[in-house]
Amino acid sequence: MGEFVFNIFLLLFSFYALARIVDLFFVETLDIISKRLRLSSDIAGATFMAVGSSAPELFVAVLALFRATEQQSIGAGTIVGSAIFNVLVIVGASGLFKRAILTWQPVIRDLLFYIVTIILVLFTFADGQITIGDALLYVGVYVVYLFSFGIWKKIFPYTMKADEEAALAEDDAQQKMRKSNWNIKNFFDKFLTLVFIDLKKFPRFFVVNFLISILFLIGLSHLLVESAVGVAHYLHIPEVIIALTILAAGTSVPDLLSSINVAKKGYGDMAVSNAVGSNIFDIGVGLGLPWLIMLLWGRESIPVETENLYSSVVLLFATVLALLFLLVSRRWEIGRYAGVILIGCYVFYLLTQAGVIEFEMCWNLGGTWCVGI
Repeated sequence: MGEFVFNIFLLLFSFYALARIVDLFFVETLDIISKRLRLSSDIAGATFMAVGSSAPELFVAVLALFRATEQQSIGAGTIVGSAIFNVLVIVGASGLFKRAILTWQPVIRDLLFYIVTIILVLFTFADGQITIGDALLYVGVYVVYLFSFGIWKKIFPYTMKADEEAALAEDDAQQKMRKSNWNIKNFFDKFLTLVFIDLKKFPRFFVVNFLISILFLIGLSHLLVESAVGVAHYLHIPEVIIALTILAAGTSVPDLLSSINVAKKGYGDMAVSNAVGSNIFDIGVGLGLPWLIMLLWGRESIPVETENLYSSVVLLFATVLALLFLLVSRRWEIGRYAGVILIGCYVFYLLTQAGVIEFEMCWNLGGTWCVGI
């Protein structure tokens, strides 16, 4: 029992520490890098900012590949579960806090690419093995997605509120923390301010902060995976179930809080775009890149335990179609009604993973094909 409680503590500490490092320091360095490269706000958001918001999932996916074969699905499970959380909870919570009329052009673009990535997951998970061709497809879809920004905007012109407006409205949490006094509540954050360089005073050292962030993310992600496996063993449930639920929700909480924050300020477009765009990055890069690295390292293929993952991917596909139908039927308006529906769907998903609700869907397409949930 003591070991179980300790693992729960490590799990919660890892969630908190990852969120604080990403929010206070890692995103700051990525923002500086994107500005130095003179990237447009669209491309910066889909690349460096996506790396920032998805860093916990990405590092968990990478580290999971080095574990025992039966535990390698932790990474894939975290990303698939996080994708479901983002679509249902983040988009839903944004609508609950403030009604917004979305700019349909970028939403359609992101949802179409997202549907393509989910179909790719269903296709590559079918045989339970990931090959180098599969991994290249994942990364390739994401590259095409980045190139589509300029082309799509020419075909379907649109304007959105500039990201910089929201950034100006944000309080500089890091500077406030540096000036605050030490106490029990802010002890960890104050410790971090001693480790990381103040880039307001020394902006040229952003690379140092970037490298320190990477080291922290690797260490904390390792701690997160180890504690999650310990919890799963104690409860006698598959690691992938922990990944699909607890790890997925925990690593997505920073995204949830930031999306609610921008939604309150009237940037509903940003909240939805961040949630969907982050999912495209999670699947294309978060899954594809670690697999590609391992396969180039000399592996012929990577096994994926699809028993619990496959049904979640099918459900993820259904949630995206439901979200698209909901937005079109309500003329791209997202409010409390839509928010309640989406969050209710996530509660239903959790109940299926907990075994409270079970059912099986079957299709007769030249043979019987069934998916149990």
